[in-house]
Amino acid sequence: MPRIFLPLSEPSGTITITGEKARYLSTVLRCKEGDELIIFDAQGTSYKTTIKGITKREVLAEVTEAIMSDTESSRTLILIQGLLKGDKMELVIQKTTELGVKEILPAITERSQVRDTRKAARWRKIAEDASRQCGRTRVPLIHNPIPFADIFSHRPNAYTPNIRAGRGLIFWEKGGKKITDTLDAVTGGDPCVVAIGPEGGFTSEEVAIAESGGLRIATLGNRILRAETAAIAATAIIQFLEGDLG
Repeated sequence: MPRIFLPLSEPSGTITITGEKARYLSTVLRCKEGDELIIFDAQGTSYKTTIKGITKREVLAEVTEAIMSDTESSRTLILIQGLLKGDKMELVIQKTTELGVKEILPAITERSQVRDTRKAARWRKIAEDASRQCGRTRVPLIHNPIPFADIFSHRPNAYTPNIRAGRGLIFWEKGGKKITDTLDAVTGGDPCVVAIGPEGGFTSEEVAIAESGGLRIATLGNRILRAETAAIAATAIIQFLEGDLG
């Protein structure tokens, strides 16, 4: 059964779908009148609907049932990802969305080869598509890029209230403890922060900033992983330890 994301506020009766999503349903999925459609909102609820009318510009879907879902992780996992070049950032957003992260904060670091980007809207679309594909009922919050040092600043910062309130790990290829030796930093508390560097990793100064902000220094093993591999691996391991995977 097709699924689409659509922010809703206590829907009842008939839902009107327009724009890109209407075109997607009519031309890509080739839905027709009488087909069933699942609409999921940003609040954790899905709605089973029946299509009553469909064109390339507008789809009318009648709500038949509200469905509560338990596909969301019970943990608020926040990924700080040093900006990556090319399509690597898109891969990280797609795969960590599938793994259940709640927030992704792209960080401009000392070694980031990308210093400025206008891809935030595209990243949000990727997160939405990944959420739809994997059956999530919430779409992760994708922040605008921010300088790494500002994340841990004591100044009021609208982007990072959860990060300052949480705990977690910063992964560094030059040292740190194994995740199994830092379980107190990643289990049992909420939220949990995971910081992954860009190509080239974090500088020692950035690691010190994160450590002073409450993160523990950790390693993913003896081999140096690509940044995108590290983000996916770290997220998967922590979700496994929390019982969300496996």
